[in-house]
Amino acid sequence: MKMIKISMLALTLSLMSFSAIAPVKVLISKTITASSIVWKSETIDVGTIPQNTPKPIVFEFKNTGKTAVIITNVQGSCGCTATDYIKMPIAPGKSGTVTATYNAANPGTFTKTVSVTTNVETAPKVLTIKGTVVTASAGVKS
Repeated sequence: MKMIKISMLALTLSLMSFSAIAPVKVLISKTITASSIVWKSETIDVGTIPQNTPKPIVFEFKNTGKTAVIITNVQGSCGCTATDYIKMPIAPGKSGTVTATYNAANPGTFTKTVSVTTNVETAPKVLTIKGTVVTASAGVKS
């Protein structure tokens, strides 16, 4: 009888400790959605451009998401590419632009990138500019 009482007491205490502190389960889910920014073109070939003539290249995008897009940073891959971008939030369904101006100082082919950071994408979007810089004596093809 004493053994049964001790067993019942142990069982009661163990059940009390489990019921008093219920385990907490935290479920973390990440919804993977398509980007809410659709770029008209992610690579722009400017063709042949004259040396010592800065060339502005405009990348256009549309916000296809349900929240406003804010561009937080735009960075060229080198000092030869200046950048500018719309500073206001882009509402759903609206469009915006990022401008990269390439300083065509050195003749030859080039490939440069521009990284665009926004509030809706986890990694910066890398846009590409390519073309060929020619000297004035070489002539420029349209």
